[in-house]
Amino acid sequence: MNQLSDKTLLLVDDDKPFLSRLGRAMETRGFVVRMADTVAEGIAEVRKEAPAFAVVDLRLTDGNGLDVIEALHASRPDARVVVLTGYGNIATAVTAVKLGAIDYLAKPADADAVYGALMGNTENRNALPDNPMSADRVRWEHIQRVFELCSRNVSETARRLNMHRRTLQRILAKRAPK
Repeated sequence: MNQLSDKTLLLVDDDKPFLSRLGRAMETRGFVVRMADTVAEGIAEVRKEAPAFAVVDLRLTDGNGLDVIEALHASRPDARVVVLTGYGNIATAVTAVKLGAIDYLAKPADADAVYGALMGNTENRNALPDNPMSADRVRWEHIQRVFELCSRNVSETARRLNMHRRTLQRILAKRAPK
């Protein structure tokens, strides 16, 4: 079945009210929607029948949404996956794209933005910012990138960055600087 006629969509997010609202909105746009609120349920849905489209939150109660993306890409390499997260950073965006995601949206994202990303609509993209990242933000992004490259292993990341493990844990627990 080609992707244009296959409108199956898997939504994976642990925010149940958001999940149900987005599910209804995507159904009105012609998708056949299946929903999951954990990594395990998401992977189980992929194994049942790999959808043509997916919207996956990165931080879920039982793990990382990247595992769902990896399982989906292994089952169906042509699937169009959009990553949705409230904890956006460059490192996870790069990792998601390497695993097969086509776009990366920060929460809160509305149904129109999600639909546009799924369908490859590039007209509504944000312009590049006028102000560059602060030095603190660049440092934080670098730490996040190394953390992802080390498969989210805190000890290995601390060793590679030549910093104490507890210091790294404190940095990872904080929100990104502006």
